[in-house]
Amino acid sequence: MDVPYTITGKVGDIVHCHCVTCRKAHAAAFSSVAAVADADFVVSGRESLTAYESSPGKQRYFCSRCGCQIYAKRDNTKHLVLRLGSLDDHPGVDEKCHIWVSEKAEWYDINSTLPVYPQSE
Repeated sequence: MDVPYTITGKVGDIVHCHCVTCRKAHAAAFSSVAAVADADFVVSGRESLTAYESSPGKQRYFCSRCGCQIYAKRDNTKHLVLRLGSLDDHPGVDEKCHIWVSEKAEWYDINSTLPVYPQSE
């Protein structure tokens, strides 16, 4: 990945999102994410950062060289949604839950004791 970034503050709880958009964007059963305050996220490789609007008011940012999704950002929020697959290290927080399980892939069974929510929590 050619978009180095630094997190200078707290990473929110890990949430596994099963919505159709996340599944398609990541070509996976779900996307593992955590919130990070805008002020605590510093990107140092912006020349390789590309974005697209995946739904109204939501931009997904990714590396234009390798395609790795790095984060998503909704308009008028003070945090971003970090795509944990882009991390090199453990984020130092625990998993919290599975969300949007009403849209989960039929071929995937959640084998976890974490809480599950039909939509966002």
